[in-house]
Amino acid sequence: MSMLLLGSLFGVVTLLFMFSGAPIAFALGSVAVLFMAFFMPASALDTVTQNVYEEMASITLLSIPLFILKGAAIGKSRAGQDLYAAMHVWMGRVPGGLGIANVFACALFAAMAGSSPATCSAIGSAGIPEMRKRGYSPGFAAGIIAAGGTLGILLPPSITMILYAVAAEQSLGRLFLAGIAPGVLLVALFTVYAALRYRKEHGLAKAEFERTGAASALLASETFTTRQKFEMLPRVVPFVLLLIGVMVALYGGFATPSETAGLGALLALLLIATIYGVWRPKDVAPILASTLKESTMLMFIIGMSLLFSYVMSYLHISQAAAEWIVGMQLSKWVLLASVLLMVILLGFFLPPVSIILMTAPIILPPLKAAGFDLIWFGILMTIVMETGLIHPPVGLNIFVIKNIAPDIELRDIIWGVLPFVVLMLLAVLLICLVPAIATALPDAVMGALPTAVRPGSP
Repeated sequence: MSMLLLGSLFGVVTLLFMFSGAPIAFALGSVAVLFMAFFMPASALDTVTQNVYEEMASITLLSIPLFILKGAAIGKSRAGQDLYAAMHVWMGRVPGGLGIANVFACALFAAMAGSSPATCSAIGSAGIPEMRKRGYSPGFAAGIIAAGGTLGILLPPSITMILYAVAAEQSLGRLFLAGIAPGVLLVALFTVYAALRYRKEHGLAKAEFERTGAASALLASETFTTRQKFEMLPRVVPFVLLLIGVMVALYGGFATPSETAGLGALLALLLIATIYGVWRPKDVAPILASTLKESTMLMFIIGMSLLFSYVMSYLHISQAAAEWIVGMQLSKWVLLASVLLMVILLGFFLPPVSIILMTAPIILPPLKAAGFDLIWFGILMTIVMETGLIHPPVGLNIFVIKNIAPDIELRDIIWGVLPFVVLMLLAVLLICLVPAIATALPDAVMGALPTAVRPGSP
C-alpha cells in the first residue's frame, strides 16, 4: 500500500472515530490499536501497554496531577470570589472598573489554578451576577469571563504548555517564561476592550435616560473607602505570594517543575486550611476526588494520544507528511499561517491536549527546518488554541458560562466572545511582528540560545 493511501486511510478512520461520539481517548486508542493489528507486526499488540508506559515515562508529566491538585484546592475554596471582590473594590473608581476587575481576577486566578474551566467557574459565579446587576449586557459580561478564563492555558503553570514541552522536546522553564509577556499583552488588550465597550454601553444608557427617564444600573456610581480596600488584602495576598513563591522556586534553581508543582499543591492545601478552614476530611475529599477524576481523564487522553502518535511514526505517516510539507517549499510565513489555520480548524472539534499530541510529529519538523524557534511557536500555538476554547461548536468555556449563567442565551454568549477571539488573533500578529514579546524574558532569565534561529532572522 502506498504511503499516500495509508495516510489517507489513517486520516479518514480517525475522523470517523472522532465524529462517532466516542470519548477522545477511546477514539484515538481504537484507531491506534486497529492500525497496529492490520499494518504492524502481530507482536505489536502484545506491547500496547509497554508502549504507552514508555511514552508516558516522563518526569515532566508527573507535574500535571500535582498542578491539577493545586488548581482544585484553590478552585474549591472561596479564593476565586475573594480575588474577584478585591479586584472590584480596588478598581471601583476606574471607568469600566468592574469589567476590568474581572479580567485581572481571571488572569491572577488562571495563573494560580492553571485551568481555564476552573477560572471561568470560580470568577464567573461571582463576577457575572455582579456585572449584570450593575447593568452590563449579558453578552459582554459572559464574554469577559469566557475570554479571561482562556488565560489559564497561557499563563504558567499551564498543563497545555507542559504537554507541548514534552511533545516538542523543549525546556519547560523557558516555555513558562515565554508565556508571561504574551499573557500580559492579552490582559492589556482585554482591558482596553472592556473599557471601550463599557464607555459605549454607558453612553447608550445615558442617552436612554435623557430620552425616556429610565435609569440603568450602569449609571450608578459606587465608591469604597480605604479601609474597605485594605480589609480585602489579607485573603488575597497569601495566594499572590504562593504564585510568586512557586515561580521563584522554579526559576531560582531551587526546584524542578515537578517539585515546584508538588510544592505549590502542598502550599495551596495549607493556605485553604488556614484561611478558609478547609481541613476536615469531608472538606478535603471533594478536592481529592476532583483531582483524581480530572487527572485520570487527562492522563488517559495523553496516553492514547501518545500511542496514536507512536503508530503514526512507526508507519512513517508523520515523517512522510512532514517531508511532503517541506517539499512544497512554501515561504516560512505561508507555512506558519497554514499551520496556525489548521490548528484553528482543529480547535473547532478537539481540545488543546489532543491537538498538540496529534499534530506535533507532523508540524514541528517543517517549522524547525524553516528556522522557527519552537518556544516562540509554542506560544503562538497556545494562543490560537485559546480561541478554540471560546468559539463554537466545541468552545468549552462557552458551555461553562452557560452552566453558571443558564439565563443568558447561548447566542448572546457567542456574540459576546467573538471580539475577544479577534483580540487573540491580533496578539498572534503582534508576536509575529515583534518576536521579542515571547523570547525576551526567557533569554534574559535563562540566557539566549545561540543555536536558536529567531522568526525574524534570514
